[in-house]
Amino acid sequence: MTSIIGKKRGEATYYYLAESARVGGKPRIVSQEYLGTAQELAAAMRGGGLGLPGRVQHRHFGAVAACWGLLADLGVAGIIDEVTGSRRSDAGASVGAYLTLAALNRVAAPCSKLAFADWWAKTAAPRFTRIPASALDHRRFWDAMHAVTLDQLEEISARIAVAIVRRYGLDCSSVALDMTNFATFIGTGNEKAPVAQRGKAKQKRSDLRLVGLGLVVTRDGGIPLTWHAYPGNKPDVTQFPAMIGQLRGRHAAVCAAAGQQPAADMTVVFDAGQNSQDNFACLARTGLRYIGSVPASDCPDLTALPASARAVVDEARFGGPPRRLRRRPARHPDPQPRAAPVPGPRVRRHHPG
Repeated sequence: MTSIIGKKRGEATYYYLAESARVGGKPRIVSQEYLGTAQELAAAMRGGGLGLPGRVQHRHFGAVAACWGLLADLGVAGIIDEVTGSRRSDAGASVGAYLTLAALNRVAAPCSKLAFADWWAKTAAPRFTRIPASALDHRRFWDAMHAVTLDQLEEISARIAVAIVRRYGLDCSSVALDMTNFATFIGTGNEKAPVAQRGKAKQKRSDLRLVGLGLVVTRDGGIPLTWHAYPGNKPDVTQFPAMIGQLRGRHAAVCAAAGQQPAADMTVVFDAGQNSQDNFACLARTGLRYIGSVPASDCPDLTALPASARAVVDEARFGGPPRRLRRRPARHPDPQPRAAPVPGPRVRRHHPG
């Protein structure tokens, strides 16, 4: 609801255009805009105008609004709230709202939960989300994250994946799988984070604890379908069977909900980091189709073939053979390498004094 309110400062009264909304069941002012004094408003009504503003504010809008619109279209907050249940009576927003805002911040301007409220106040988001910065204390984010169990997190991920596939009509027949690890700043003595462990850091931060993450995305747009977090001290190749099992179940559920092809028609693409006899045996048991990669040293019979023996598989799809590049002539085209110059004797010159 929008109204005009007056605030008395000393001998003068200043008027604001205020917008109110219910936050946590109580009415709150979520945004306000300065209009002027009574004399300035009277002059504006007579056609004199309010003149130039005494000050202006710059608010971040584009990235925040785009992310919020996308999350709202997918109903992410509603999905989380359906799985986790009703919110606490003393919370400024629901669990789904807090986790959605945390995801939005990761995309638009990553910062700590402690700095979130200050960042939020510098954006235009409080106006169109109806969530004031006062409700975004960092402890509320931690409460929201602790309210979600691992089983609920799996259910939330599956529902969001289905919502994405349904809304955007994604092709799930081909997916790519990869694993990596990320350095964290979790304290060494923190025993509440068993996933964060010391291992071989791909970011070269051997001084920090690592969290491993496996991700399966669609080849169509790179949209995540499933994920697998694991301790940072475990090699990627050992997590492959767990990823395949999760992927098959998640993919079957997504395809069934979206009315697409069954999981047997899926093709998994992965790099040579997942190659092992156990992993290939796991793939054989599942019956999934896959595309992997092997080092050239494993195929000496193929590398021994001349270039003329190779052909483009599908010219209509991949184009014709690559054009050969013309070699530039060497700067010194002499057939014989030049010998290094031999230093001669020093000559000292005398100048008349």
